[in-house]
Parts: sequence; C-alpha cells; structure tokens
Amino acid sequence: LLDLRDRFVGHYHPQEGDLLEIDFRPFYDYSPVIRDPKNIGRGVQYLNRYLSSKLFDGPQQWLFSLFNFLKLHSYNGTQLLINPRIQSPAQLSERVKQAIGLVAGMSAHQTYPEFRFDLQDLGFEPGWGNTAMRVLETLEMLDELIDSPDDQVLESFISRIPMIFRIALVSVHGYFGQEGVLGRPDTGGQVVYVLDQAKSLEKQLQEDLQLAGLDTLEVQPKIIILSRLIPHSEGTLCHQRLEKVHATDNVWILRVPFREFNPKMTHHWISRFEIWPYLETYAIDAERELLAEFRGLPDLIVGNYSDGNLVAFLLSRRLGVTQCNIAHALEKSKYLFSNLYWQDLEEQYHFSLQFTADLIVMNAANFIVTSTYQEIAGRPDTIGQYESYCSFTMPDLYHVVYGAELFSPKFNVVPPGVNENIYFPYTRQPERIPGDTQRLQELLFTLKDPEQVFGHLDDPDKPPLFSMARLDRIKNMTGLAECFGQYPDLQAHFNLILVAGKLRTNESVDHEEISEIERLYHIIDQYNLHGKIRWLGVRFSKQDSGEVYRVIADRQGIFVQPALFEAFGLTVLEAMISGLPTFATRFGGPLEIIQDGCNGFYVNPTHTAEMANKLLEFASQCQQDPSYWQRISERAVDRVYSTYTWKIHTNRLLSLAKIYGFWNYASKENREDILRYIETIFHLLYKPMAKQLLAKHLEA
Repeated sequence: LLDLRDRFVGHYHPQEGDLLEIDFRPFYDYSPVIRDPKNIGRGVQYLNRYLSSKLFDGPQQWLFSLFNFLKLHSYNGTQLLINPRIQSPAQLSERVKQAIGLVAGMSAHQTYPEFRFDLQDLGFEPGWGNTAMRVLETLEMLDELIDSPDDQVLESFISRIPMIFRIALVSVHGYFGQEGVLGRPDTGGQVVYVLDQAKSLEKQLQEDLQLAGLDTLEVQPKIIILSRLIPHSEGTLCHQRLEKVHATDNVWILRVPFREFNPKMTHHWISRFEIWPYLETYAIDAERELLAEFRGLPDLIVGNYSDGNLVAFLLSRRLGVTQCNIAHALEKSKYLFSNLYWQDLEEQYHFSLQFTADLIVMNAANFIVTSTYQEIAGRPDTIGQYESYCSFTMPDLYHVVYGAELFSPKFNVVPPGVNENIYFPYTRQPERIPGDTQRLQELLFTLKDPEQVFGHLDDPDKPPLFSMARLDRIKNMTGLAECFGQYPDLQAHFNLILVAGKLRTNESVDHEEISEIERLYHIIDQYNLHGKIRWLGVRFSKQDSGEVYRVIADRQGIFVQPALFEAFGLTVLEAMISGLPTFATRFGGPLEIIQDGCNGFYVNPTHTAEMANKLLEFASQCQQDPSYWQRISERAVDRVYSTYTWKIHTNRLLSLAKIYGFWNYASKENREDILRYIETIFHLLYKPMAKQLLAKHLEA
C-alpha cells in the first residue's frame, strides 16, 4: 500500500532498492493494550485494572514493589511515608493495621503534628495526611490494597502519595510571555494553555501537599515553564531570562537562548517550522539551567507541541524523569497530504524533520495527554491526528509501517479548562470594570485609529459577527471574510469584527501572515465590504480579551471559529463561558466541546454556503424568537462550567503522572529497547536532516 502511494505521486523507484521502514509494532507486543476502541484515551483506567490484577495474581512480587516504592519518597533529604523501622512488606502490612488502630481512636480533626511521633515510632513518616481522619483514610486504602487489590482503590491511594513537587513545562516556539505576545507569529492558544495550566498545577499541588500534612515541613512546590529566550524580543519580555508568573507563589518562566550559530537567525523570532536544528543543543543548555533553578531533578516534564515534546524527550532521557506529551496540534493532519508531497513543501515547512520528531516523541513518552478522543482516533468520517501516524509514507525518505499504537494505555483524554477569573459570563456586571467596557466598545466599533483599526461601520448597532485568531492559513480568518462577502444577507444582519494579526505586511516577518494580510485586503475590496467590517490589528491582554467577548455578548453578537482544523479550541471555551453563541469548525476538537444546536453550532469552513446558511438560520430564529439567543447563551455557559475547568484538568494530570510513575517503577516492562530504537532514529535520521537545515540558516 505504501509503495502504491509512492507510485501515485511519481516517487516509486524499486530499481534503486528499498526505503527505510520504521516499525514500532514489536515494542508493543509485550505491553498491555486496550481491546475496546471505545476505551481509547482512557489509558490510566485500563492501567489501574491491569496493575490491580497483577497485584492479585502475584501478590508477593508486587507487594515487594509497592513496599520499595513507598520507601523511595523524600523531599530535600527529608524522608516521607515510611522509615527504616519498617523492613519488609510483611512488616508494612502489620504496622499499617497497628497505625489504623492508633489513629481510629483519635478525634477526626486532630492535626498531624499532635500524633506525628507516635506514627514515626511505628515506621510512618509525614505524607499520610494532615488530620487523623485523612491519615486514617489513606492507611485504610493501603491496607485494602495489600489484602484485596482494587483498581479504584489503587488510583485513589497513588493519587494521595506526595510524589510531585517540581514540574517543568516545556514550550519552546513563538513568543512565550504574559503580556503583549498573543497574536504574534506562532503565539496563541498554547501560551494561554500553558500559563493557565501552570497556575492551576501550583494551586492543586499546594492543596495536595497541605492535605498530605507536608505544609508543616515548609514543602513548597515549584513549577518552571521552559521557553526560548529571544534577544531581539520586539518589545516583549522574551529577552528576560527569568520571569515570575503573575498571581503565583513559585511559578516561573525560564528562558534559555538558542546557541548563536548565525545571529541573524538566532537573535530573532524563528518560525516553528525552522526551529529544528537548534533543539538538541537547546536541551543540553536547558538541562543545566533547570537543575540550577530546581536545585535538583524535576519530578515531571511536560512537553508542548512537537518541538517542546522533543526537548522534553531529550531532557527526560538524560535525567531519568517521567515524561508527558501534549501535542496541541500535529501538523500532519492540518496540511492535507503533507507527507505525500513533503518534498514540494519542504522549503517552507520542513515536514521531514517535524514528522520524524513526532514519531520519536509519541513513542518515547511515558504518557500522552490529549484534549479530545478524536485527536487520537478520529471519527468515522475523519482520521485522528495520532491515527495519521500509524502508517504513512514519506516518498524517497522512509516508510512508516507502524508508527503509533493507538490502543496503548499511554493515551489519556484530559480536556483543558478556561481561566474563570478572566473569562466569565457577560451577565456578571458587578465583576466588570465600566472603564474597560467603554474603552473596548469604542475600540471595537467606533475608534478611528489607522494604526490599530482598519475599516468603519455604517451601522454600528447591527449585531457583531466576531472572530479572534492569528492570521494564518489554517485559522482561516480570510475564509470567514470571504463567506461574509459572498452573502449580502449576512451583511444585512451583522457587522464583521475581526481581531487578527497585523494590518500591514511590512510589520510581519511571517510568510503565511503576510499572504493572509494581502488576501484579506483583496477580499474587502472585491466584495466592497467597506462600512461593514472592522479589522483590528491589536494584541489584547488576557484581561482585555475576556472583556472583549463580553462586550460582543452585550450586543447579542455571535462568535465564529472558522479554522480549517482546530486541535481543541480554547477560544471556543472562552467565547462560550462569556455567554456568546458560538459557531465552530467541525474539523477537530470543537466537535467534542459543542453539542450542535444545543449549546453551540458546528460549521463547515470548506463550504461557504453551508456556513452562511447556518449563521443565517440562527439570525432568523433570533428574529422569530427573541429569547433564542439567550437560551443558547445560557447553555453555552453551563457546558463549560460543567466540563471544562482547570481544577478538573490538573487534578487528573497529577493523578496520571503519579500512576505512570508507579507503573514505571513497579512493572517489569523494560523500555530500554524501544528507547534505543528511538535514539537510532534520532541520531541517524533526524540529526543529519537538522544539520542540513542549519547549514542553510548559516548561509542566510
């Protein structure tokens, strides 16, 4: 089949010999795999059941592993959980029962320091709980786990163990900062995601450590967001090595520069498609910086996007730390047939490097977090992002016979949340700042400032049709403008308000953005949209972006997310929680966020007639039933609050990290063979291609 695909694009040359074949299947033959496709993305649930059955089938071996696992834990030299007074699994079982008897006779709210030394005499160190009730619950879980293993008890018990104190989040490309960066090239939802995740992780760790009784030992979690230092940072703080994250106690952005090579390149922003030659040396330099800032090893490394995941793999391999991957979006599924025609696209996108890096990191990771099920396995009518790596060809380069095991328990669906302090319903007037509301109303609808805004509105009172995204081909803002231009009925019902990129081509260095700027001006002229559109080339702060959604909702507007593909869709959540009826692409994550016709709507951005009709149907329904807009608005808010909060996300993420950490220690699975295979691909395939790209950069 792969040969046939090569033949289809005119790159089948059997007379020259066979292509390299990449095949990961043998490495998964001896690993546990999920059987039911419906359970793909629920890896930790399967792993818990598998571990529990192992505990039941081979109790001596696994209890010995559990005993040794509990002995491992310490913080800055302070022993946690159990001390040398407990010498064996049998003694652990005996002492647990004694400790339960001791604590059961205490007042439920008696604090841990009051009976700490009594527990130490039995062999138990801090970490079991902050009150007698909490300690009793944890010890009873361990007792039940020893006597009659159960998957739910195992998950609950491991989730309580204080295993994680230091986390490194890796996000390399773009401008990573807290202010003045959103909307710059390669800088959007991922920055928001990682910052919000970091803040929520700190809160959750603080809560967990307090419940474990470790706050009395002054145990403080630390989270470092590892990103790239850009010497010429264009007015941002991306040239600053260390930056404290606002509203946190111990969360930091640590920026490490690329090695110079060619300063014309490395002193400036570099496209995510050009970043590949610098990542290995970056990881080496970042390792030293991380160890200095943490004053020890991190307990968990989380990579973001293909480049961040590759750096996370290199760091994890060198440090021996659990690695989590979050892809956000795999480019292979965003650019149709990009693997078949990679040679035609190589000059601009360098997919040979990116797809190779993706294969490396998805097979190396201890566990993978996705936002949706379809990100892994797709739907009946669409292929999943990870699924697209199962088997494919890179003509004249290699064949991937088996690139990803979708049934591996490493895959887990853990949707992100939305920052509820910034994004909240427009109806919560007391929490809004009137001065900000008025300022943003003027900016969106009436302000005449050619430096920030293009266009005016003949009728500013019409409901706004609003969208906010980067100006690149996939985000498809120009496609939305063209749809608006092609249908006069849309123009009669709405004003089009776009917050997108820059207004002038000479202000951008990104080729896709320049092309989209030119196209947007052409569409405005072609369809004579003057007086019907406002295009804002501004970068809102997060606080302002939250209020912008609410200002649009004040006027009973709608939010449209017209991307050709969207891995998840944080802006969809932001709009919905603000109370905006939301129309989002049917290609990607919004399919699992929105329930079509109930709390939002799907649109097909590749068919402008279909998209226009969906928008016009909504406008017509609102005219016939003035309460319709309000009903959809309220359901959108309810949907986000019930399912997509950062507390749910981080609680789950930390639980996963602990379970997989226990699995890596307790199982007999030896991953060294697959890791050696991965290193071979990295050194013999990835690095030579990276050196070729670097040579081009040196000539630039």
